[in-house]
Amino acid sequence: MRWIALALTFFCSAEFAMAQQATLVLVSKGERRMQIMNGDAVVRTYSIALGGSPVGHKEKEGDERTPEGSYVLDWRNSKSGYHRSIHVSYPNETDIERVRKIGEDPGGMIMIHGQRNYFGWLSRITQWFDWTNGCIAVTNADMDEIWALVENGTPIEIRP
Repeated sequence: MRWIALALTFFCSAEFAMAQQATLVLVSKGERRMQIMNGDAVVRTYSIALGGSPVGHKEKEGDERTPEGSYVLDWRNSKSGYHRSIHVSYPNETDIERVRKIGEDPGGMIMIHGQRNYFGWLSRITQWFDWTNGCIAVTNADMDEIWALVENGTPIEIRP
C-alpha cells in the first residue's frame, strides 16, 4: 500500500510540476511586472526592476533601456555576477538592421537576473528603482523560482 501511495505522490507531483512550467514569460515594463504563463494561466507574478532609462525600446548599446518585443530565453548562467541569470535573445535580426541604419551597436547580454552577488540583502531597497543596464532584475528568491519554472527555449514577450 505504501508503494502505491508513493507512486501516486510522485506521479501527482510530476504532473503538478509540468503544469507549472512556463510556456511564456510576459513582461510589462510600465507596470514593472513579470508573469510566468502556462498557456492562458498565470503561474507566478514578480515585481521587476529595469534599466535606468526604461521608457521605449532599446536603441543601442549603453542606453540603459530594456528591449521590447518577442524574444526567446535561450541560455542560462549559474555563475553570473548576479544571482543566476537567463539570457534574452536580444538583438534579433530586426533590431540589428534598425541599429545598423543609424551606425550604432545594438548591444546585447540582456538578462533576467537576481541581485549582484553578495548584495541580495539589499533587494528590499534596490527593487524600488530601475538600476540595471537594460536587464530585468528580480530578488534572489524570485530568481530561484524563475530558474526552476523557465526552461531554455521559452518565449518572452516584453511589452511597454
